[in-house]
Amino acid sequence: MRKKLAKYTFFRILYSTSLAFKQYIKLRFGRLIKNSFWYFGDYRRLKKAGANPAFTLSNRFLQPCLIDKTETTPLEPTYFFQDSWAAGKIFSNKPDHHYDVGSAAKTVGIISQFVPTTMIDIRPIELSLPNLDFIKGSILEMPFDDNSLESLSSLCVVEHIGLGRYGDPIDPYGSEKAIMELIRVVKPGGNLYFSVPIDSKCIVYFNAHRAFTRDYVMKLFAQMKLIEEKYHYGKELIDKYVPEKGFGTGLYHFQKI
Repeated sequence: MRKKLAKYTFFRILYSTSLAFKQYIKLRFGRLIKNSFWYFGDYRRLKKAGANPAFTLSNRFLQPCLIDKTETTPLEPTYFFQDSWAAGKIFSNKPDHHYDVGSAAKTVGIISQFVPTTMIDIRPIELSLPNLDFIKGSILEMPFDDNSLESLSSLCVVEHIGLGRYGDPIDPYGSEKAIMELIRVVKPGGNLYFSVPIDSKCIVYFNAHRAFTRDYVMKLFAQMKLIEEKYHYGKELIDKYVPEKGFGTGLYHFQKI
């Protein structure tokens, strides 16, 4: 039924709109009522179990958390797979200094505790860590000389450039320009850890991101040598691009020739 409905523009737009609102509405009304019952039940049981004199337990300090009682640990598989993969590669290669442009700040912070790291982003971070430096800058115009960086990562970033989602100017060729800039700053023999959404054909999912085919990724990185590639589909990470699986994420380790 879903495949049949997907053929109609109206239903595709309706589905996309529901996904947009879903990110703001985490808990359905029926589930809210159900979870409220166990929440207040647990609260009564805690009060009946007897007071722990080290802590204050009062109705004044109720703070309901209603979506965390799950049978398995909730994970966003794309970031789980790609960030673990990239961190492992960087730790293994042990660069003197690593640079990242636009990736998840939490991941970059963890990497910085093992390898001195500089993060580049258009949005400054307001927290500081030892071994982590920050430079405000754009992936379209990085403040580095040609052929200057030994180790660089950009994870699920390039697909957003030019779609306006993060306040950047609209540009149909934003992804291509960003990739050219990544290639420019990596020095010969240097490593680039890169990821983008992949699909059976190149598609703009406006304004979330673009998706690429493997052939187009290889064309854009023709100046670099492919060291390793991995592909995330659903809940698995595999070694091969499978267009028939549809949407996924491609993870690539390139080296500058």
